[in-house]
Amino acid sequence: MKKFFQEIKADIKFKSAGPGQKLTESVGEKAPKEKSKQQVPRQPRQGPTNEAQMAAAAALARLEQKQPRARGPTSQDSIRNQVRKELQAEATVSGSQEAPGTNTVPEPKEEGSAHLAVPGVYFTCPLTGAILRKDQRDARIREAILSHFSTDPVAASIMKIHTFNKDRDRVKLGVDTIAKYLDNIHLHPEEEKYRKIKLQNKVFQERINCLEGTHEFFEAIGFQKALLPVPDQENPEEFYVLSEAALAQPQSLERHKEQLLHAEPVRATLARQRRVFRPSPLASQFDLPADFFNLTAEEIKREQKLCSEAVERLSVLRTKAMREREEQREMRKYTYTLLRVRFPDGCLLQGTFYARERVAALYRFVRETLQSDWLPFELLASGGQKLSEDENLAFNECGLVPSALLTFSWDAAVLEDIRAAGAKPDTSILKPELLSAIEKL
Repeated sequence: MKKFFQEIKADIKFKSAGPGQKLTESVGEKAPKEKSKQQVPRQPRQGPTNEAQMAAAAALARLEQKQPRARGPTSQDSIRNQVRKELQAEATVSGSQEAPGTNTVPEPKEEGSAHLAVPGVYFTCPLTGAILRKDQRDARIREAILSHFSTDPVAASIMKIHTFNKDRDRVKLGVDTIAKYLDNIHLHPEEEKYRKIKLQNKVFQERINCLEGTHEFFEAIGFQKALLPVPDQENPEEFYVLSEAALAQPQSLERHKEQLLHAEPVRATLARQRRVFRPSPLASQFDLPADFFNLTAEEIKREQKLCSEAVERLSVLRTKAMREREEQREMRKYTYTLLRVRFPDGCLLQGTFYARERVAALYRFVRETLQSDWLPFELLASGGQKLSEDENLAFNECGLVPSALLTFSWDAAVLEDIRAAGAKPDTSILKPELLSAIEKL
């Protein structure tokens, strides 16, 4: 910016120096005028004149407001853009704070902060039981599957096929083709041609070779690679050949085929992060971490598509049903939701859920914490809306994202029956082990 203002000052000074002299004119022709100018007494300038300062301010204002200009980009524009890029790069690298009053993006709060309702979104590895952060779940599951090869190579290769390959249609096609190979061996154990699989075969290359884990599976169930001659061909080619030991155990091949067909991808399960809090006036306040709002690449594409449709939506009259669909679409952009349940004694139960999970998952979560888990109960959302355990509704369809506070109550009819029988429900609703670890919100 300093260089920018220096150029403005130089430009103003150049313009105030006079009309100048043509190259075709002699020096003597201009001498009288120059002499007359020299005779005028001038005070030494301490800085730019008021007119120069006003011109500079006006030029800067035009740049800041990005007004359209008649001519193309000038050197000042280039300098200003370059300075802006350098400042942004320095701010990104050094993390230095902006001056007060500038538009800055607030830095995300650190995980584990005491001000957050939950430190983040965490997952449980189904193979090791380890608790994983959202950004490390895929890598850790991959490590767990690969380490499983040392103990059970067949199961590990099946998990690799279903987990490492993301195209589900391609996986199904490859798995069905492998199952067909094994079926041919089972149905025709005496025919040697079914025990050999040519690796350069077009079907094998297009359906099986392109999938991770398929070669490990063939080798784990008893196939071995071998170079075999091919009729009417000079050079041998590579085949998978089933060993005699594996052929002698057809029941094992059938079992491995069923495992391959019915396996599912290994996915980390969402950790509920169950917590119990004492009664607090802050029950309805949720300070969520960035994990609840970060968008994946697919979600970003969906948001861009929604923005492109905004103009069309504004140009037509919308019915009530259309508005309701748009509200539901807005709710679907969240992946997770943090829910709290307030009990009659004021205690709070908190857990993390997928936004697309069903309400029945919340009922199961609450029931696991009750001392009298056999008694029916109700959950009420804000406004007294009753959530039904039997309804197949997701949290985002009920407006319970990205967070919500619900109210717990025992079924009124059952309580009447208990009191009529002369009994009383337990005064403590939650299990003792949960109350022993109660926290302050």
